[in-house]
Amino acid sequence: MSSTADTAPAQGFRWIQLLVGIICMVMIANLQYGWTFFVNPIAEKYSWTKTAIQWTFFCFVLFETWLVPVEGWFVDRYGPKAVVIFGGILSGLGWVVNGIASELWMLFAGQIIAGIGAGAVYGTCVGNALKWFPDRRGLAAGLTAAGFGMGSAFTVKPIQDMIAGNGYQSTFLWFGIGQGVIVFLLAWAMRAPRSGDVREATAAARVTQSRRNFTPVEMVQTPIFWVLYVMFVLMAAGGLMATAQLAPIAKDFGVDKIVIFGMGTALTLAAQFDRILNGLTRPFFGFVSDYIGRENTMFIAFGLEAVGIWCLYTFGKDPVAFALLSGVVFFAWGEIFSLFPSTCTDTYGPEYAATNAGLLYTAKGTAAIAAPLSSWLVSVTGNWQGPFLVACAFNAIAALLALFVLKPLRASWLGTKGSMPTASARAAQ
Repeated sequence: MSSTADTAPAQGFRWIQLLVGIICMVMIANLQYGWTFFVNPIAEKYSWTKTAIQWTFFCFVLFETWLVPVEGWFVDRYGPKAVVIFGGILSGLGWVVNGIASELWMLFAGQIIAGIGAGAVYGTCVGNALKWFPDRRGLAAGLTAAGFGMGSAFTVKPIQDMIAGNGYQSTFLWFGIGQGVIVFLLAWAMRAPRSGDVREATAAARVTQSRRNFTPVEMVQTPIFWVLYVMFVLMAAGGLMATAQLAPIAKDFGVDKIVIFGMGTALTLAAQFDRILNGLTRPFFGFVSDYIGRENTMFIAFGLEAVGIWCLYTFGKDPVAFALLSGVVFFAWGEIFSLFPSTCTDTYGPEYAATNAGLLYTAKGTAAIAAPLSSWLVSVTGNWQGPFLVACAFNAIAALLALFVLKPLRASWLGTKGSMPTASARAAQ
C-alpha cells in the first residue's frame, strides 16, 4: 500500500518532467538543424570557404558530444537543474557570438560555446527521461530526442525569412537570445527521480534489463559498448552529412530554388518535411523497440536508411523526389537517438544513465568529421557520389552488426551478469 502511495504522485509528475525536457530540446534544435541555412550567407559575406565554415560545425558537434559524459557526471551526482541552466546560458551566448563574428576564429568560438551548451541540455534531458521511464525507455528517450529532431521544423521558414530580410547576423542574435532564455527558465522545474518514484514502472518493463548498475569505467571495458559505439559512428556519419549539407546538396542538384506545387521551394519543403519526420521517427522506433527488441528495430531502421540514401543520390535531382527522399533519409536516421541510449541503459542500468549514455553519445562527435570531409571530397571530385555511397555502406554495415553481432552479445551478457525478466516472462511464471 505504501509503495503505491509513494509512487502514485510520481506517475503523473514524471510526464511533467518529460514535457519540460522535450521543450528544452526544442529550444536547442536550431543550433544543429538550422545551421544549414547560414552556410551560404556566411560564405557569400566573407571570403571563407564552405569547407572552413563546415569545420566550425564539426567543432559544434564535437563539443556538443564529447563533454556530455562530464556533464552527465554532474547530472548523476547533483541533479539536472544546474546543468540545464548552464546549458541554456551557453546555448544562447553561442549564437550571439556567431552573429557578431567578423573573423573565422570568432565563428569557431561561437560554435564551440553553443556546442557545450547544447550538449549540457541534450545529455541531461535524455538521461533524465531514461531514469524516469524504465518501463517505456525507448518511447521516453524517443519523445525527448524528438524535441531536438523536430524542434526546428516550425522555424525553418521564419529563419529563412529573417536571414533574407535582416541578415544572418540578426537571425543568430535574436533566435539565440530567445532560445537560451526559455531553456534557462524551464530548467528550474527539473529534478531526477527519488528512491521509490519509479519502482512500479521498473516492475512493468517489457524488455530485459540488467539487474545491477555498471559504472562508466566498468562499461567501457566491455565489448558491447564498443560495438554500440562503432554502430553509432557509422549511422551518425551519414545523417550528419545530410543535416549539415542539405542546402549545398540541393543547390548542387539544381533543386534548391524550384517551387513545388506552389507550396515552396524543394529545399524549404524538404527541410520542413525532414524535421518533422526526424522527430517522429524517434518515439516511433523507440516505441517499437519496447515491444520487438532494440536490435531487431535497429536492423529494420538502419537498412531503410541505407536504401534511402542510395535513392536520394539516384533520384534526388527531381525536386519532388528530393523533398520526399530526404524525408525518408531523416526518418530512418533520427531513431539512433532513442535506440542507442535506451539500449545502453537496458544493458548497464539506470544509476549512471546520464554519464553512460553520454559516453556513447560522443560517437556523434566522432562522426561529425563527415560534414567537412564530405564537403572536401565534393570539392575534389566535383560530385556527391563518394559521400553518398560511403554513407550507404556505413548504414548497411550497422544494420548487419545489430542483428548478427550486437544481439547475440547482449543476450549472452544479460544472461551471464543477471537480468531483470520481462513483464511477459513474469506473467508466464
